[in-house]
Amino acid sequence: MNQVIIDDVTVRAGSRQWAGLAVLMLPVLLISIDNTVLSFALPEISRDLRPSAAGQLWIVDAYPLVLAGLLVAMGNLGDRFGRRRMLMIGTAGFGAVSALAAFAPSAELLIAARVLLGFFGAMLMPSTLSLLRNLFTDRRQRRLAIAIWAAGFSAGSAIGPVVGGVLLEHFWWGSVFLIAVPVLLPLLIFVPLLVPESKDPTPGPFDPVSVLLSMAALTPIVYAIKSVATNGIGVMPVALVAVGVVSGFLFVRRLLAQPNPMLDMRLFRVPTFSGAVIVNLVSVFSLVGFLYFLTQHLQLVVGLSPLNAALALIPGVVIIIVTGLLAVPLVRIVRPGFVMAAGLGLSFTAYAMTAVIGSGATVTTLVVAFCLLGAGIGAAETLSNDLVIASVPPEKAGAASGVSETAYELGAVLGTAVLGSILAAFYRSSIVIPNGVGDVDAQAARDTLGGAVEVSSTLPGGVGDALLESARSAFDSGVTVTSWFAAAMMLVAIAVTLLTLRKARG
Repeated sequence: MNQVIIDDVTVRAGSRQWAGLAVLMLPVLLISIDNTVLSFALPEISRDLRPSAAGQLWIVDAYPLVLAGLLVAMGNLGDRFGRRRMLMIGTAGFGAVSALAAFAPSAELLIAARVLLGFFGAMLMPSTLSLLRNLFTDRRQRRLAIAIWAAGFSAGSAIGPVVGGVLLEHFWWGSVFLIAVPVLLPLLIFVPLLVPESKDPTPGPFDPVSVLLSMAALTPIVYAIKSVATNGIGVMPVALVAVGVVSGFLFVRRLLAQPNPMLDMRLFRVPTFSGAVIVNLVSVFSLVGFLYFLTQHLQLVVGLSPLNAALALIPGVVIIIVTGLLAVPLVRIVRPGFVMAAGLGLSFTAYAMTAVIGSGATVTTLVVAFCLLGAGIGAAETLSNDLVIASVPPEKAGAASGVSETAYELGAVLGTAVLGSILAAFYRSSIVIPNGVGDVDAQAARDTLGGAVEVSSTLPGGVGDALLESARSAFDSGVTVTSWFAAAMMLVAIAVTLLTLRKARG
């Protein structure tokens, strides 16, 4: 039977809608893969382009940061001008810039390309979830569709390092960007055939001032976190945080004063909506943060090849997909808030396990920890996205999708910025540079573990071995501290989830 809407009465979707979902999964997988595919490429990029510690973090974060800042705005534009139209424009732009990023000759140009990828990526993501909302109006079918969408999103983030590992086994680091081209070409062909256009008949005004304020709230704070990791606390990071806080305050105040705002901030007064957004953010924070140090540990500390390190992540990827789908029938008998709290509990267990084991962690124990993390993320991501999108009328689906995906991308940014910066700070303070290492090489070794590995290979045997051992020990000590910090955050998130979502129904 085909899904139609007659006087607000819904019937079940048919094969055309499910085929449309399959097509919409292509940008979902690509965008989420792009969040983490650089994890495995970072050592090669570090050796080739020689970025600083802050530059390395910006290579990772420039993309999701721009994405997070523009998602709500692009969702609003999709509501106004057509969600399918925005999807097509974003697809063409993302594919073209991906080809440019693959051949970036310097760290600065790679960061610039990542900024443009974030701009076009922001057109893709709100369109997919809001179009899905209009394809599936039956609540149970929509929850299954969102489960598949969320599983693709979470699994894509975890698959990113796997894809990177396979590609880097055979090609140069730029190949991780070129995969966008063959993935996006089918989208340009099949979306017009399978996915109908939709828009909001009475959209809120596009508000460029609010867009600028939202980015002015995010960018300075993330930059301040990176600055503290590199140079310690000073006047500049404090000033940047102040700018971000003031901009955030003005952003919220401006939207609350408008009768039909680009983003209705009053939605956050609804516990279910705000709680689901927080779960979304924290889930991605924990996943991306864990992947940031896990992928480097497997390659640069354990010494696995990119391909073997990627294969070690496959069990966790499978678990993310399976638990995301299992959450759909589970919430018929257990309230979503309790399922999501349990998922965050598994994330806490994974981080605590990593912290307790410390430098004695084997590949097996790390894989088990990642599987525990994945089990929780799969369920939490599915249900949080469903609760966010179900809490608004269909005509506001684009803006609500933008909120959900902004939380996702902000979680990705903070996962790398916060946990990555803590790790970088402890690494820099713990590494001991042996005698016989020049100033330039010493600075490169202090900046990143990848830099230390590269420098150690050029030094005489005894000195190189001493530097490598010190760098690996410093990195693992940083992982221990970072994991305890993340575990504490998971406990806070569990409390917030139980407080805000305990009454939400599946």
